[in-house]
Amino acid sequence: MAPIDNELEATIRRIIREETGLTPVAPAEKWRGGQLVLRPGRPGVQEKAMPIDSFFNKVVMLRNRLRTLEQQVNASEMPDDQKLKLQGYITACYGSLTSFNVLFANDDDKFVGSGGGD
Repeated sequence: MAPIDNELEATIRRIIREETGLTPVAPAEKWRGGQLVLRPGRPGVQEKAMPIDSFFNKVVMLRNRLRTLEQQVNASEMPDDQKLKLQGYITACYGSLTSFNVLFANDDDKFVGSGGGD
């Protein structure tokens, strides 16, 4: 990529982050460069491994999409009782994802459910 293309890409990425409220998220240092290994419970079935960084990026994308959904619900013109119901489902999703908080370097980036903690 030409230097001008790199500058343009960096500028576009910065604008998108600023406009959407998304910020770069880092995995905890201990996980960087690691592997996620799924080992089947049955003998003779091959295990599956993937880079933790790839898995972490998918978790972050899911979190960002949930945040966007939450913003869309809050900004919608639907009746308040429907908003509350959808917000409850979104909060429950955050709560279900707190197991992945171990991957995040910063506490502010972690999932928070209805209990307010991990």
